[in-house]
Amino acid sequence: MQYFDLTSGTKMPALGLGTWQLRGDTCTEAVRTALDLGYEHLDTAEAYRNHEAIARAIKEYDREKIFITSKIPPSELAPDDVLAMGNRALSELGVDYLDLLLIHWPNDEIPLSETLPAMAQLVREGKVRSIGVSNFMIHHLEEALPLTEVPITVNQVKYHPYHQQKELLDYCKAHDIVVTSYSSFGNGSLVGDKALQRMGEKYDRSFAQVVLRWLVMKGIVVIPKSSNPAHIKGNMDIFDWDLDEEDFAAFERMAE
Repeated sequence: MQYFDLTSGTKMPALGLGTWQLRGDTCTEAVRTALDLGYEHLDTAEAYRNHEAIARAIKEYDREKIFITSKIPPSELAPDDVLAMGNRALSELGVDYLDLLLIHWPNDEIPLSETLPAMAQLVREGKVRSIGVSNFMIHHLEEALPLTEVPITVNQVKYHPYHQQKELLDYCKAHDIVVTSYSSFGNGSLVGDKALQRMGEKYDRSFAQVVLRWLVMKGIVVIPKSSNPAHIKGNMDIFDWDLDEEDFAAFERMAE
C-alpha cells in the first residue's frame, strides 16, 4: 500500500473502497472482502445511508488499521448540525473517531465561517482526526482556507482521463491539499477506449488498473467502488509497476 501525508500529521492510504450506492448486506460483504484483501481505507458519507452496514463489517477488524472517511451533507452545514452529524456518524459506524470528515458539497446559504469552526471543534474533541472538503472549486478553497486554524487536508472531486481538473489539482498541491478522485472510470465512459485497451494489453493489466495507476502516479487518492470480489482485488494491483513516459503523456492528453 502507498500512503500520502496529510498536513494534519496523519497518513492517508492511496487506495480506498468507495461505498456509494452500496447498502445492506452487499455493502457489508464488500467491506469485509476489501479488508481481507488488505484495504486500509473506506470512503462513505451520511448521504450513502450505509454507516451501519459498514459497522457490521469493521467490528471484526482492528480499528486502528482502517482509515475511515465520511461526509457532511450540504443541508447539515450549520454548526449544531455539523456537531450532531459527527456524533451520529460515530454512533452508526461504531467507532470513537473518524480519520477524515469532509463537507460533501458547498452550500452558499450556510457560511463556511460557521461550518469550519464546528468541524475544528470535532477535531479538538478527538472525534475527527482530519477535515477536508469535496466538490470544492478554487474559489471555494480560496474562501475556506483562511477560515479555520485546523488545516483543510483533502478535496475529493470528480477526476478521470476525460475530466481532468488540472488547474484545481495544481492549486491543491500548492496548498498541501491532497486530491481524492471519485468517478475515476468516468461512470463507464472509459469502457471501450482504444488507447486504454492498448495500455492494458501492454502492461498485462485491465483498463481500470491503468487508470488507477495513472491517478496514483499523479499523487491522487483513488476510491473505486465495487461489490465484485474480483474487481476489489484487481483494484489493489496498482502499486508495484509504473506507466512509461509515453503512456503517462497519453493520459494527460485524453481530456483534450
